[in-house]
Amino acid sequence: MDPHLDATAQAELVRSGEVSPRELVEGAIERIEALNPELNAVIHPLFETALETEPADGPFRGVPFVVKDLVCAVKDTPHHEGMRFLKDQDFHADADSWLASRFREAGFVFVGKTNTPEMGILPTTEPEAYGPSRNPWNTAHSPGGSSGGSGSAVASGMVSIGHANDGGGSIRIPASCNGLVGLKATRARVSMAPLGDFVGGLATELVVSRSVRDTAAVLEFCSEGAPPGEPYFPPPKARPYTDEVGADPGKLRIGLMTTPPGATGEDVHPDCAAAARNAARLLEGLGHHVEVAHPAALEDPAYIPQFLVRWTAGVAAGLDFWSMRTGKQVTEDDVEPVTWALAQQGWSNSAAQFVSALGYGQIVARGLLAWWQDYDLLLTPTMALPPAELGTLGNGREGDPLAPIERAVPYAVFTAGFNATGQPAISLPLHWSDAGLPIGVQLVGDLGREDLLLQVAAQLEEAQPWADRVPGTFAATA
Repeated sequence: MDPHLDATAQAELVRSGEVSPRELVEGAIERIEALNPELNAVIHPLFETALETEPADGPFRGVPFVVKDLVCAVKDTPHHEGMRFLKDQDFHADADSWLASRFREAGFVFVGKTNTPEMGILPTTEPEAYGPSRNPWNTAHSPGGSSGGSGSAVASGMVSIGHANDGGGSIRIPASCNGLVGLKATRARVSMAPLGDFVGGLATELVVSRSVRDTAAVLEFCSEGAPPGEPYFPPPKARPYTDEVGADPGKLRIGLMTTPPGATGEDVHPDCAAAARNAARLLEGLGHHVEVAHPAALEDPAYIPQFLVRWTAGVAAGLDFWSMRTGKQVTEDDVEPVTWALAQQGWSNSAAQFVSALGYGQIVARGLLAWWQDYDLLLTPTMALPPAELGTLGNGREGDPLAPIERAVPYAVFTAGFNATGQPAISLPLHWSDAGLPIGVQLVGDLGREDLLLQVAAQLEEAQPWADRVPGTFAATA
């Protein structure tokens, strides 16, 4: 089987009878066994179970799939979230999460679970529990985080598509680092059940993929059938997301932003700025109007500090959850220094500070979303820096335990704010540096406008295809 094929093409082969689901799974297992020793993307192989699986008759029947080892629980498999604490206890999930069951209903076959930083905190995947995942475009570099294991697995051709989630950029950052498509959908478009208001509404889940059509098809399937009791309700879609791929968006007004938001003082690397500007020219060539513009609300100096109040509360609550869930108290010795330092901040912030941060986010969201009354999309670099060399961020053991968060800011500065507002945003692989590293560009839409993002993404994919670009570490064709 050609490892260049996207998930839609693989599913079509199964439907036509040209290959069987087992043949697809066997091929994925061979590629994982060949590439994973170098990339360390898959940390929990599920090969025996995958070979015994009779896939559901969904749109992706028989397509091999990896699940990130964070949030999305898979029954009877290790669930460690990058934590030595859970690894040492050999903790296994006792039930599928709602999304895992939905992936199964789509016909995906789980062949492994992928590496993630501890609790998904950093935009690189280098947990002490499992060691670093590596970027297949240059194995000295990070595949991003926190869905870096999935990003590395998909980009290298182990599988064509993989689960990812995003609480501050963790779908879009690995997509950028690995030359993939990564859509963060509107808040609550995809259910987080059985979890409730996870990280103050910051997080959502979907996939990293090689094609816009794959992302659209997974979003279509996984945005349906949410269980009762959802804490948020996204704006309704106009029609199936699969119908948006190839649809004409009309002439759009798009703002271009290459200065990092939040008055951080961070500089944007020339390659990242060039990626956004080149995308702007490409969009103009497609008939859209692009001008330098962005919401003024992004310049608020409290933008990032208020986000961190919510984020650190999530880390603290996460440790409390695992203490309760396992019956064993998580201590400072059980986690990485940066995790403990963030949790301490979360525990020390008052309930009033947390509620104030939520309110601030809602005020900022109103200001931001007013801008989308005059513009259709915002175009930015996905990250302010190219993929980091492994070891760049650290985990706090070398000194200041919060230093990794400070170093992480440039990697998430363009992404995290749209988790706070709940808006949809997509990273597309439209640029490569002279050093051969992928540089993603981000498009951000109004609440509920995944349709517009998919329409424009498909235009860009057709105008500047990326399917034939593969990294140096890539699966051989069987």
